[in-house]
Amino acid sequence: MFTVLQIFRESPYYAKFMGGLLFLAAVHAVGTVGYLALSGWRAPWMDALYMTFNVVTTLGFSETVEAAKGTAGRLYTMAVAFLGIAGTWYLFSTFTAFILETNLNQAYRRRRMESTLSALAGHYIVCGIGRVGGYVADELLKTRRDFVVVDIDAAALAAHEERTGHHPQLQGDAADDGVLARAGIARAAGVFAVTSDDSRNLVISLSAKQLNPLVRVVARVHDRGNVEKTRRAGADEIVSPDFTGGMRIASAMLRPNAVHVMDMMLHTEENLRVEEVAVPAGAAGTTVGALGRGREWLLVAIRDGRSQWHFNPVPETALAAGDTIVAIVSPEGRRLLEAALASREPRMNADERR
Repeated sequence: MFTVLQIFRESPYYAKFMGGLLFLAAVHAVGTVGYLALSGWRAPWMDALYMTFNVVTTLGFSETVEAAKGTAGRLYTMAVAFLGIAGTWYLFSTFTAFILETNLNQAYRRRRMESTLSALAGHYIVCGIGRVGGYVADELLKTRRDFVVVDIDAAALAAHEERTGHHPQLQGDAADDGVLARAGIARAAGVFAVTSDDSRNLVISLSAKQLNPLVRVVARVHDRGNVEKTRRAGADEIVSPDFTGGMRIASAMLRPNAVHVMDMMLHTEENLRVEEVAVPAGAAGTTVGALGRGREWLLVAIRDGRSQWHFNPVPETALAAGDTIVAIVSPEGRRLLEAALASREPRMNADERR
């Protein structure tokens, strides 16, 4: 019931309803003063108010103000009744119109969605849920990341929800600052500008960086001539599906086994991925060997604070705050690796404990 009242307050009918209430209050006030005046100001004010309420609500009790029995009193009573009944019917018709013309189910879903979006933090915003955006969403679902889908097409959003069961979504133009703000851009970890329009992706990148300079933006570009423009607009990474697809086709011909290994890794039940995890300050001095090796994660490389790469690091390699670990992990393995790094006392493997 409280949710319905909140929806009503946000509807255009709320102002009309409040106007009707004020009108009825004015009728009661004027009616009370009128009956007091008809009685020569001798009747108790409560009797005058009660008389007005009886007339407006058509309860039909006997006159509580004696002066109302005269001709002038009855004419005044008729006027009060007409205005009171008109105001009451106006209120009733306004609320009825709200019930009939408002999709309460849709409005309730929208409020619940807004509540969900306001609770998200460190999530991703997928702008455009077409073919490319659909693949991005699938990857985020498989790797258990929180994300919000934004698209101007309600049918595309409905199709995405029906296909994946993913609910956090927002209908609107992602190039609009207000839409990005509602999607939680201030608390987001990254934005995917993957609509089918290069110019819109450019504006999304620019808007996202203006609203949150720390957010990471990956943009889709068809025309390679727009790459530098989009990068100057704020995109951290530019991806051309046409170029990437061409490289994938060439690799399938020239190095089929290497491509097959990656494909098989992506389709395992563990949902293995090549992920990156930042080394927090508390884990400084921890060695690669202290993290251990196993099915949970397999360290591939480390990128240090000077952007130098160290591939296949030896167990004695010490980690520093700000380093980035690149590893092959499952979603659960990524969580365990982050938990191990977050600990100030590095987790020791069995050999070191002995």
